[in-house]
Amino acid sequence: MLQALDADAVRRWAAAVVRALDADREAIDRINVFPVADGDTGTNLLHTMRSALDALVRDPADAVGTAVSALAKGAVAGARGNSGVILSQVLRGLAESWEGARTVSGAALRSALRRADELATAAVSKPAVGTVLSVLTAAADAAEDCGSDLLDEVATAAVKAAAQALADTPRQLAVLAERGVVDAGGRGLLVLLDSLAMVVAERVERDVEHDLPLMSAAKAALVHESSGFEYEVMYLLDGLADEPVLRDRLAELGDSVVVAGDGHGLWSVHVHCDDIGAAIEAGIENGRPHRITVTRFADQKARFERDRAVVAIVAGDGAAELFRAEGATVLERRPGREPAVTDLLDVLAETGAAQVVVLPNDSTLAGLVAEAAERAEGDGRDVVVVPTVSPVQGLAALAVHDPSRRSGDDVVAMAEAAAATRRGELVIARREAITWVGRCQPGDALGLIDGEVVLIEPAPADLVAAACRLVDRMLDAGGELVTVFAGADAPAGLDEELGRHLRLSHPEAEVTGYPGGQAETVALIGVE
Repeated sequence: MLQALDADAVRRWAAAVVRALDADREAIDRINVFPVADGDTGTNLLHTMRSALDALVRDPADAVGTAVSALAKGAVAGARGNSGVILSQVLRGLAESWEGARTVSGAALRSALRRADELATAAVSKPAVGTVLSVLTAAADAAEDCGSDLLDEVATAAVKAAAQALADTPRQLAVLAERGVVDAGGRGLLVLLDSLAMVVAERVERDVEHDLPLMSAAKAALVHESSGFEYEVMYLLDGLADEPVLRDRLAELGDSVVVAGDGHGLWSVHVHCDDIGAAIEAGIENGRPHRITVTRFADQKARFERDRAVVAIVAGDGAAELFRAEGATVLERRPGREPAVTDLLDVLAETGAAQVVVLPNDSTLAGLVAEAAERAEGDGRDVVVVPTVSPVQGLAALAVHDPSRRSGDDVVAMAEAAAATRRGELVIARREAITWVGRCQPGDALGLIDGEVVLIEPAPADLVAAACRLVDRMLDAGGELVTVFAGADAPAGLDEELGRHLRLSHPEAEVTGYPGGQAETVALIGVE
């Protein structure tokens, strides 16, 4: 049982929330009927929390205050939908209350939930009873009334009150009663609170029952209807001059107005309206809008043909065919023409999938993939990038991909498989250079492991011997499976020669070779 939260506990909590929202996403989407029945609250919450966790991973902290501040900034920057913006304010409330703290106790959690309640309520132009705000207020009230300062008891009191408040939402909001569901945003908040209680109690599973009330077929048919406005407009805003003025202007244009900041000058703006231009102009008049996304509610219905897909960016005809054979949709890199963001967006759309895992297979494509993912997510597609930096890592990730597995677990398994694959490369030096193992000359064969030159075979190089030396070096650190993509510059029969060599030097290792066809590469090698 934790007596106090520290930065490490915050990281575990954030990861637990992402896993839990991933598990409950579809169920929460199905009960999303307020303020607009567009069936995406679970997806929006998951995307927002992933953005929060990504921000913390990129900027690790050693104090609870800075860790939660990173979560809040990431959530505001990546907030999607009404529910995502409200979630960002919950995290901001914790961050403001715990600013400067290395650890926090039950008493600090009590005050933080109250601040979260204040900020979330203030961000919404017309707070309604029977929504996520009611659930948050109940949790904050229960924490405040808890007679103990023990972290576990305060967290448990908040969870129990939130669960009861969630059960009460159909009695408070007529549209929920009509559809026979509880509030979707409130259910997402309960996931967040119960995951916190799980980390505090050092449990491995949440206590809250996962089953959600489901709508009848007739009621489910009503999902995706609009509340009277045609579009959802969202953007980030820097340099907000007057928050009340912006909020009032947006309220004149539509409903579901939320204006929420991260406490450091960045604001997330959300509105349902018909006049897209006027909503954006309101932002221009009050600051500098960017990352503008517009969703037409009528397009929300049946947008995706399937749930999940994998996209791999691959160079070389042979490698591209292999990835296709393994079930991936391929964006092929051609010599002399690097892919553009629009190329990747076209391939993401081609999959017809609601969630797409992208395997970049090259570290130089990180910026392109990140931009395409952000733009695709603005259209409602959930894009997850597994950071593969070589096709051998991409193939290892694809080998463990299981569409029947829960999506979050599947992505984790793919990322772990990629990370566990050591990558080697044998290339021909094109110019003179200084490396970690000496000076190379044009025509020399260079052996690299994880991006660093570890051997030089002087020209005229025996490429087979160089490949054998490189694989031996890689296997010195362990490994049982060697995968070889023969490049355009590879001698014929390279994989067979490697197999014969390893039967003598490393008989425990198995070699599998493929014709990769990558330009200016002798071989790409993976060791697992």
